[in-house]
Amino acid sequence: MQFEVWAPQAERVTLHCEGATRAMERAPGADGWWSAAADAADGARYGFALDDGPVLPDPRSRRQPDGPDGLSAVVDHDRYPWRTDRAGGGLPGAVLYELHVGTYTREGTLDAAAAHLGELAGLGVTHVELMPLCPMPGRHGWGYDGVAPWAVHEPYGGPEALKRFVDTAHGLGLGVVLDVVHNHLGPSGNHLAAFGPYFTDTVRTPWGDAVNLDTAGSDEVRAYFVGSALAWLRDYRIDGLRLDAVHELHDRRALHFLEELSTAVDALGEELGRPLFLIAESDLADPRLVTPRAEGGLGLHAQWNDDVHHAVHAAVTGERQGYYADFARAPMAALAKTLTHGYFHDGTYSAFRGRHHGRPLDRSRVPGHRLVAATQTHDQIGNRARGERLSALASPGLLACAAALVLTGPGTPMLFMGEEWAAGTPWQYFTDHTDPGLAEAVRTGRRREFAAHGWSEEEVPDPQDPATRERSCLDRTERDSGEHARMLAWYGRLIALRRERADLRDPDLAAVRVALDEAGRWIAYRRGDVRVAVNLSPVPVTVPLGRPVARILASWEPVSPAVGSGGLMVPPESCVIADAP
Repeated sequence: MQFEVWAPQAERVTLHCEGATRAMERAPGADGWWSAAADAADGARYGFALDDGPVLPDPRSRRQPDGPDGLSAVVDHDRYPWRTDRAGGGLPGAVLYELHVGTYTREGTLDAAAAHLGELAGLGVTHVELMPLCPMPGRHGWGYDGVAPWAVHEPYGGPEALKRFVDTAHGLGLGVVLDVVHNHLGPSGNHLAAFGPYFTDTVRTPWGDAVNLDTAGSDEVRAYFVGSALAWLRDYRIDGLRLDAVHELHDRRALHFLEELSTAVDALGEELGRPLFLIAESDLADPRLVTPRAEGGLGLHAQWNDDVHHAVHAAVTGERQGYYADFARAPMAALAKTLTHGYFHDGTYSAFRGRHHGRPLDRSRVPGHRLVAATQTHDQIGNRARGERLSALASPGLLACAAALVLTGPGTPMLFMGEEWAAGTPWQYFTDHTDPGLAEAVRTGRRREFAAHGWSEEEVPDPQDPATRERSCLDRTERDSGEHARMLAWYGRLIALRRERADLRDPDLAAVRVALDEAGRWIAYRRGDVRVAVNLSPVPVTVPLGRPVARILASWEPVSPAVGSGGLMVPPESCVIADAP
């Protein structure tokens, strides 16, 4: 087979493959590329030595059997016998489910996770969104310090296990979304800088030097990350990608990297004859991300809308610290703003930032399904000092209200694993760094961060302690008992309603009509003929619905509206979805 590597600064490059060495030659007409042919089958170990340096793994490695610092292994993608040709659908009408492979089950593998996909299909979820899978230090971690962005973490099962997972999901009618990290690579096992100008010191990110997207050599760097993205979609039949923290992709070129990426993904979708999509994580509240390229946007298909999370969280918990302060001043109004305009910050003043923030969405051009809405995500739970879920902060009734706000809203709903049964387990920040110095730096850095907010060292879990990951694993025995079982049934009913009633899938933000009472802590809104009333207060309230209720579609607590009445008595900390005649 032919081995190729981009190393524009090297004078000599040597291929080491299965114990043999071979001098590589500069590829004609390709600036900085080297190539060599060698006999190698699936699983063959290899690496590259630059000049007189050590043997390093392939930057485009498809497999790292011995971890980020080990040799790469050849992967023959044609060897896998796909069982189904079915693919997941597109985003309109979708219900996403964010899943971390290492804590979804105690085993922490893709095969173990795949064994539970039937539960998600039965719940009504349409797409499973996997947190990052690239090789990382040790066995367990969140995945955002991964390296080798073309490979699958070996302790999760490696490339074949991911194919089995996708195959199983597609067989059940589930799509698969993969979280990928293009804005940085982990500090341990990251050898890219030895090969070429993959990073630039002209811009700093929270993780160090930025990825080089716009200085000398950036053509190949951009092609590297675009190629990685397409490989997941093509070789593993993934249906969509979630792009981590795109606001840290610093690019001053006229053609932004994200526009280049979205163009390539749309072209691949046309070639393969199936819908492919990109979901951005961004805190910029910038509609250009999800505006079509033909209309001057970057052409991404959706973005996480944390404004929905912040509005729901502030309303349900009453928390006011940090960015919640902006939403807690008038929480019912904040909910109304996100339901009808998508962004809460759309050019308004943010006291948290000390400046104006965001830009209005053009609701005539941006449908609601381009905004992913959630009450909980890995970030919002795991970046708390002790990793408390919303179930540790709010009553079951308020949890039910939060679920209704997202699952009957105009955005694309997303659940975080275990949310559907109000899991009692936390989800904490954990690592497994093999470098003692890096492990200590992470441990002390996290404790120092929270000490500034009044937490003692003993209160902040040690990320390196295996018990931190163990505490974060789901306990499925909860699903069948008490309030957990009741919550699971509630989520199933809400998702079924969303599937059954087209009004609840209508992506037109401008069509949502809202009434609220800030002092009374209730909000009601209309989605076509469906009425939703949410009472966050500890007392019953009468909510005017404008039209008489024909029937109750779902309610957390029993209700019996007066026939012919345009009002509805909603019990404390409860919600009702009703049909108008």
